[in-house]
Amino acid sequence: MTSADIHRNSSHSRPGGAATPRPHDFWLTSRQWFMVATLMLVMLSSLPSVWKAIEPLDPEMDYRVPYATSQDYWLFQRHLETSLPERPVFFVGDSVVWGEYVTADSTWTAFLNQRRQEEDQSFVNLALNGLYPLALEGLVTHYAGPLEQSRVMLHFNLLWMSSPQADLSEPKQQVFNHPTLVPQWWPGIPSYHASFEMRLSSSIGHHWPWLAWVRHLNIQYWDQKDPYAWTLADDGQYPPSYPHTYHFPWEVVDGKLQEAPEADPDRGMQSSRHKAWSLDGKGTQRYPWVDLNQSLQWQAFQRLCRLMKARKNDLLVIIGPFNKHLLAPENRESLEQLERLACDWFESEGIPFHAPPTLESRLYGDASHPLTEGYALLADHLWETPLFKTWLKSPKP
Repeated sequence: MTSADIHRNSSHSRPGGAATPRPHDFWLTSRQWFMVATLMLVMLSSLPSVWKAIEPLDPEMDYRVPYATSQDYWLFQRHLETSLPERPVFFVGDSVVWGEYVTADSTWTAFLNQRRQEEDQSFVNLALNGLYPLALEGLVTHYAGPLEQSRVMLHFNLLWMSSPQADLSEPKQQVFNHPTLVPQWWPGIPSYHASFEMRLSSSIGHHWPWLAWVRHLNIQYWDQKDPYAWTLADDGQYPPSYPHTYHFPWEVVDGKLQEAPEADPDRGMQSSRHKAWSLDGKGTQRYPWVDLNQSLQWQAFQRLCRLMKARKNDLLVIIGPFNKHLLAPENRESLEQLERLACDWFESEGIPFHAPPTLESRLYGDASHPLTEGYALLADHLWETPLFKTWLKSPKP
């Protein structure tokens, strides 16, 4: 028998080269393949909902998304959804609302909850650390849909207009927090130099909950890495070791969410960071404030306010409190001018707003973050403000 005969006898082909089905082969039609793909898509899409039963979230009154999971927007959305049945007031904002130097029970919302006493109204800390208006707009747009028709206090921090760098209008590339939340295509952000692939990935991720859930798993269980990268990661020491090399990624998935440390070395009265910005309270800082009409952050905040009005939110804007003590006198005037222009716009839009008084110098940790006593005084002042009382007692949306 020649080699050609052997090849011909071992071949499972029809005349013309078409493969001859063997008895154990299973062939799907195009319609069957479509049904399989549809079933797989439905299963993948339902996984995030099923996961909520596996990984329970029962937040306490003063819960806030932990610092280590600040970019877990799926968790942020769960926190919002879990709080909705109680019809609370949601305090939305950046690290000033979140509480940079204080523990969760010493934030602005926590002291408001202490003041409410027997009132049928609670306050939810719906802030993330590291936010700014351009990112806050993206967070509310893509992950706070359930917030519609709720009562919202929205924090406005003038610090984000203190320089072209803070405004992200500086042409030089910057590394900043929450880059996936900023507008990827329009309006253009000069400081954001992401590749086309990164922008496209971010855009798609906001519209498919499954991807947000996958990111949630990476942040919660695999040190903010995908399972493959987590397996190969070293311990950061020299010489390096690889603690996860012989572990399956799913071994660490225990269904328990990360929590803030009980004794946080970076926050609270016992923390070395919890201290006044200056002992003498005399400032000489001169910020190169951005013109409000040219500010990207201000434009984002304007769009955010209009979005919330379109979603029928009962909105109250809280301005500041900015630490004016650290500014040189002439620079303080520039800040106050920006604040007046912002207030004029809120009035023109029919948005109620409140600007708390500047705290004592010793009650600030830096340019905009109060310390524990500062938050307590802010809550006391807000609670006694007639505008706030009227807004709080108005019919619920």
